[in-house]
Amino acid sequence: MKVILSISTAAVLFFFSSCKKERSPPIPAPVRTITYLLYTTQDFSTDNNIITFRLNIRNTTQTLFDSALASMRIKDIPNAANKLVFKKIVPGNDASDLAVGFRYAIDNVGNSWFTDTCGAGELFKVVDYDFR
Repeated sequence: MKVILSISTAAVLFFFSSCKKERSPPIPAPVRTITYLLYTTQDFSTDNNIITFRLNIRNTTQTLFDSALASMRIKDIPNAANKLVFKKIVPGNDASDLAVGFRYAIDNVGNSWFTDTCGAGELFKVVDYDFR
């Protein structure tokens, strides 16, 4: 009887120690991405003023991303065939409504901006800016 009890106990322990549940990896949350396109369709070939563009992403309470591009002369803003393209993943994968766009400053002239919206749950947004 002790032999049967020992064998049964060993079999149960062996069964539970060798049994592993297969777990599928967690499905990652979709990532929100903003793509910025910057170009011009105007002829600024004689405009030597310096311009600095900033890319930005804001929700209703804070700035999530704000980054300046290298300063350039207005005449050096590329045409549509050679547009500048920047891709940015929304920091913290913030799922709320966002304001996305460009701010720019022209030396000794002033500041301006171009803002678009990226609705809550919108996973991919293209900010297409034709500077004029």
